[in-house]
Amino acid sequence: MKVVKLEDILGSDNEVDGGNWVSRRLLLKKDNMGYSVNDTIIRAGTETHIWYQNHLESVYCIEGEGEVETLSDNKVYPITADTLYALDQNDEHLLRATRDMRMICVFNPPLSGREVHDENGVYPVDED
Repeated sequence: MKVVKLEDILGSDNEVDGGNWVSRRLLLKKDNMGYSVNDTIIRAGTETHIWYQNHLESVYCIEGEGEVETLSDNKVYPITADTLYALDQNDEHLLRATRDMRMICVFNPPLSGREVHDENGVYPVDED
């Protein structure tokens, strides 16, 4: 069994600051669960272009407020606490936070740990 406390992630290599967001990586590829889990803060007043071409992601908002805009159809979805959205089509999107949003993010395939978005909003796939 594995037990992870957020307090043990803070300030470690598993806390990754992407500018508009900070992601605390709780479970990673090396944990052999087949997915990864992040506790992520999306900073208020930011807009982040994301396009996970190599990953599917489910995101559960536990606090804060913002919106997701899917770029294929320009639909805007309000995001508040107790809302889940799933990027089940590798959806290219804009994520905007009006108040800091705390999100629990699950990735398949799992992240290896230090990923940040490239210029297209993509996380690279870990081929190992």
